[in-house]
Amino acid sequence: MITCCIFDLDGVLVDTARFHYRAWADMAHELGFEFTPEQGEATKGVSRMASLDIVLRAGGMENRFTQEEKERLATEKNARYLAYVATMTPDDVLPGVRDFLADLKRHGVKTALGSASKNAGTILDRCALRDAFDAIVDGTLISRAKPDPEVFLKGAELLSTSPKVCVVFEDAAAGIEAATRAGMRSVGVGDGQSLARATMNITTFENFTYETLCKTID
Repeated sequence: MITCCIFDLDGVLVDTARFHYRAWADMAHELGFEFTPEQGEATKGVSRMASLDIVLRAGGMENRFTQEEKERLATEKNARYLAYVATMTPDDVLPGVRDFLADLKRHGVKTALGSASKNAGTILDRCALRDAFDAIVDGTLISRAKPDPEVFLKGAELLSTSPKVCVVFEDAAAGIEAATRAGMRSVGVGDGQSLARATMNITTFENFTYETLCKTID
């Protein structure tokens, strides 16, 4: 029986993935190279510093900066990202998300956020989503990025729940792998071969219900 659902944030509940990409692409352009949307897929679900390394490798600059300089670049990227986030409203929550979260509540299912983002709290507040979750785990509470399962195991721990009854909703391959390592089932949200290892896949939360979830993977 599924008694807990854990959600990634970016690209699952809200479309902030595009803001991350635009901020990284802006930084890459200033450094003198282009960072494509296809390359940007590799930054989904991983930490800020790990994402920076991916971007710098794409430009052949992985060995050009000191750790201190990398920290500065990551801080500058985050400032760009937050400028985009500051324009968000509750209307930016993806279609069907609020209805699905409400359906889980009606069935007594516990909910947790499991995001590597250190800005998760800001986004939840801007989109009026904070009260939808029984526990929130973000980049300020974990030390290891996905595909390490720490973020999802922490969510289960906070809710006193066994991983066996948890389902993770993710839009990135690293997140699907993290769920598998945590001993949890997973739902890949979106299109793409990168989500092929998820227990099941959906393209949208519209018309998706707890009953459908249970019938499919429980």
